[in-house]
Amino acid sequence: MTSTGWVLLAVGVVLVLLLAWAVFTLARLRRLEGRVDRAWEALEGALTRRAELADAVAREHAEDLGALRADALAGAVADARRPSGGDREVAENALGRLVRELPDPLRAPELDDAGWRVGLARRFYNDAVRDTRALRRRPGPRTLRLHARRPLPRFFDIDDGLDAVVGTGPVGRA
Repeated sequence: MTSTGWVLLAVGVVLVLLLAWAVFTLARLRRLEGRVDRAWEALEGALTRRAELADAVAREHAEDLGALRADALAGAVADARRPSGGDREVAENALGRLVRELPDPLRAPELDDAGWRVGLARRFYNDAVRDTRALRRRPGPRTLRLHARRPLPRFFDIDDGLDAVVGTGPVGRA
């Protein structure tokens, strides 16, 4: 084999390796984006469940809560379902704060469990977002535009109070 043949063979091998890497990276990006979508659905479900339970507490225990607190809780639930300013995180923070401030006799175990699930779902979602963003920001995928112009997923940052729940949640029990 001549030197030109060796060069062509080397270039061919490099091109095949580059193509294999691009296909592997593209498949990984799609898996991560699917993971982000599934994690968002789980987070959305957990947030919806918490809002439903908080709404039930506001309706069923309005007398025990007092009119002002019951109205504030019902308003926070409505805002969390359809944020007026479009900022879902602010609305969920307000609802979460009001739920954590409920007196213990009115805060059902299901509501604490829903708060626990919101915190876990948020962490799983943010982990998926972090992994996706990290891969998309690498030079290779960014240069080859393997993201196909899809927007970067956003983190969902709320104060879910999970640190306060850890001692009483299912995992925190000794």
